[in-house]
Amino acid sequence: MNLPEVISSAIVPALTILPMPMDSPTARMLLLATGLQESEFKVRRQYGDGPARGFWQCEKGGGVKGVVTNKVTAAHCRNLSLARNVPFNIDAIYGALEHDDVLAAGVARLILFADPRPLPPMDDPALTWACYLRNWRPGKPRPEDWPENHRSALAAVRKDV
Repeated sequence: MNLPEVISSAIVPALTILPMPMDSPTARMLLLATGLQESEFKVRRQYGDGPARGFWQCEKGGGVKGVVTNKVTAAHCRNLSLARNVPFNIDAIYGALEHDDVLAAGVARLILFADPRPLPPMDDPALTWACYLRNWRPGKPRPEDWPENHRSALAAVRKDV
C-alpha cells in the first residue's frame, strides 16, 4: 500500500473518530514512519507468526492492553472500537487489528497519545526516532532504516497537507 493510500484509507478515518486535537501533521508523520518501520505497510500479521498485528504491529499485551486500560486513552479507545463495530475489550480489539486498518491506525495514535511527552517536531529524525523507540519498544529496532522511513513519511505528509 502506498503512503497516500494509507493516509486516506486508514489514518484520516481513524483520526476522524478520535478527538480533533489528536490530528496533526506530526501525528500523521509519526504514524506513517512507524508503519513503515514496523511493516512497510505490507503485512498485517507479524512475520513468523509473531504476536504483533496490523500495519503498526501492535501486540495484545503491549500496545493494545495499554490503550484499553490507560486512563488517558481508555474512553477514546472505547469510542474508536465501538465506531468500528468491535467490542471494547483487549481480545476483540487485538483480533480485529489484522483486518481493520482504521482501528489499527487509531490504536497506534492512542499509543502515541498515551506518552506523557509531547510529540516531537516532525522534521527532527533523532527526536522522532526516540519517540518511536519509547512507544513501540521494538525487539529489533533497525535504526539504519529510520532516516529513509522518516524522509518518506515527512514527504507524504507535506504533500498531503
